[in-house]
Amino acid sequence: MTVEDSASPGPADGAPVPRVLCDTGALQALAPAATGALWRLAEPGRQLDANVVRIPPEQRVDPHTEPDLDVLLLVIAGEGDLVTTEGSRLLHAGSLTWLPHGCARGLVAGSRGLTYLTVHRRRPGMTIRPAAGPSSRNAD
Repeated sequence: MTVEDSASPGPADGAPVPRVLCDTGALQALAPAATGALWRLAEPGRQLDANVVRIPPEQRVDPHTEPDLDVLLLVIAGEGDLVTTEGSRLLHAGSLTWLPHGCARGLVAGSRGLTYLTVHRRRPGMTIRPAAGPSSRNAD
């Protein structure tokens, strides 16, 4: 469920304009028991990906490593632990954390759950190319 400002269309020339995409406070109020991705950035032509995610109380995102993307994580509501190879670090509403690419990280929600925003560079789409073979080689 999203709360968007869709009443302000862009200029006639089609140039991109800033706009409010989501009110995270209203999002929490509309879906207090929802889990997983509550909102996703889906604007065409964007260079970023962003998600608002809710982990239920005492649940977790298992430790994993993102090899390619740095991620910013902003806790919107609740609390929990960021689990890294160096131990756990308490996160609470307002905590802004940089997760550099290549680092192992996991999240464990506290007793009130954990809702957070992640922002990172958009992953490029897959490119399908012809297979290299005899027909694709140049004959000299």
